[in-house]
Amino acid sequence: MKIAIFGNTYKKECAKPIEVLFKVLREKNAYVMMERHFYDFLTNEICDTSIVDEIIEGDDFDANLALSVGGDGTFLNTAARIGNKNILIVGINIGRLGFLADVASDEIAPAIDEIYSNNYFIEQRSVIQLKTDNPDFTQYPHALNEIAVLKQDSASMLSIDVYINGEFLSTYQADGLIVATTTGSTAYSVSVGGPIAVPQANNMIISPVASHSLNVRPLIIPNTWTVELRVVDSRNKSFLVSLDGRSTVFSQEYKLIITKSDFNIRVVKRPEHTFFNALRNKLMWGMDRRC
Repeated sequence: MKIAIFGNTYKKECAKPIEVLFKVLREKNAYVMMERHFYDFLTNEICDTSIVDEIIEGDDFDANLALSVGGDGTFLNTAARIGNKNILIVGINIGRLGFLADVASDEIAPAIDEIYSNNYFIEQRSVIQLKTDNPDFTQYPHALNEIAVLKQDSASMLSIDVYINGEFLSTYQADGLIVATTTGSTAYSVSVGGPIAVPQANNMIISPVASHSLNVRPLIIPNTWTVELRVVDSRNKSFLVSLDGRSTVFSQEYKLIITKSDFNIRVVKRPEHTFFNALRNKLMWGMDRRC
């Protein structure tokens, strides 16, 4: 099996999990590929990387499985590197919450065993994409969690016209606006009051950030619809566009069109790692402090 490994290049505490992972992969006779920056980090700072058979320099690679070693941010970066390659992704958590990266460091060996024995299930996660008339926007245009329009000036707000399938919805006056996938419903969107949705729901969620209107609430729409955003008022005539945390400055003149991407991200889950289990254990869903 060809396994591509991506990881967090800031946390030295990944040393022990990586050593466990390398030991298991060596026992499985896996063909190990590793992203260049993570390889250099491990080689220079942490551990023996002689198990690595191939270094991944760019995005021209193929594998049966991708391992993301870090937190949810690392998982999002891994998903961006995978793109439409249809490679399965497993998230190994050395971060904090770990909603996407949900394999704990002490679960690495059993998780790899389950993968090799086909004892796992796959969640298809929908992705959204950004289309824009801004010629300077050249980065990866897809997002697994959300696409957000955010203000640059901490003292001002944005006025954002929103159109759904070409029909005017409203002008949002807020610090920003989030268009999230159902995967992203438990990320930035939920922190601003957006609803939680199961990953299998075919929806997008539009949530304002610090809305200046009390009668504006998050809105759920089918992910087959088209969302168009136009920033019509910004103090410095520009704004930030963030795709899963990857930010670019846009001039106010450019419009944004958000649609469902034509591919999914395929996430490997252990048999007991269901979405509802994660809600209870990671978001403390239904926990009664009075008990």
